[in-house]
Amino acid sequence: MNAPMNPKAITWNLGDIVAELRTVRTEWREPLGRLRRDHGGGREFPSQESLRQIIKDLCGALFPMRLGPIDLREETEDFYVGHTIGAALDALMHQVRLELNYTERNHHPDAGEIEQRATDIVRAFGAALPSVRRMLDADVIAAYQGDPAARSVDEVLLCYPGVIAMIHHRLAHVLNKLGVPLLARIVAEIAHADTGIDIHPAATIGRSFFIDHGTGVVIGETAIIGDRVRLYQMVTLGAKRFPPGENGELKKGLPRHPVLEDDVVVYAGATILGRTTIGRGSVIGGNVWITRDVPPGSNVTQAGTLNTAPDAGCGG
Repeated sequence: MNAPMNPKAITWNLGDIVAELRTVRTEWREPLGRLRRDHGGGREFPSQESLRQIIKDLCGALFPMRLGPIDLREETEDFYVGHTIGAALDALMHQVRLELNYTERNHHPDAGEIEQRATDIVRAFGAALPSVRRMLDADVIAAYQGDPAARSVDEVLLCYPGVIAMIHHRLAHVLNKLGVPLLARIVAEIAHADTGIDIHPAATIGRSFFIDHGTGVVIGETAIIGDRVRLYQMVTLGAKRFPPGENGELKKGLPRHPVLEDDVVVYAGATILGRTTIGRGSVIGGNVWITRDVPPGSNVTQAGTLNTAPDAGCGG
């Protein structure tokens, strides 16, 4: 029987590993130099861990008696909300500074200017929280009313991944509009990892929105969704084509995702691509593929298109 090796005698060739990893990093960075910004030798990117905690705290502040601490009492609710929002905004201020410094590094911005911009962004974000809560209330009610399995609005808020994704999206959308898109994208991707629902923070989503079940739903950057829209699992609101720019890179920011007007329902597995408009009150059946406009009041299924003009866009 062989004697166990003395742990002190084991070596991992760490010097060689570190040197080779340095070489790999250099090889990766040099050709991508025009796509990257000089960060002055330090880690100056926002932190996903910090943002996850900030959003968790804000969820508690938005819905204190449901998502706040287990021992919270109504008589101390306002104190908890104020204290929690204050701490979350302080932490967010640091993350906003990091993004602004990162995006403006090559322009050598004045530190006072960055501080003022960060303050304005965080103050505006805080001021938007009551309207975010109102939008989320409408989303929660839509989920409760739209799902016969839901026994209470509390169950919807505590359990439904579509509602969790929308809390993140409503907050991320505000950050995106205020000019910190990297922070917004990180918040969106936290929800994506937790729920399987992928909503770009720039997507515009109206009131009383409900994603039932939710797994696999994808909503692209330039999608526009009206009021009282309902989606089911595995729905994709994506782009049909990606035109290249002068350098061969894909053009950014072009309107390339669908528009869903008010009161549209899209059932499981449907794929809607391109700047396609789904008219008000239409019902899109499961697993169809749509790349053309659908008139208002249509009923589109795999077998054909019902109650609408011929060739209205059923690609199934």
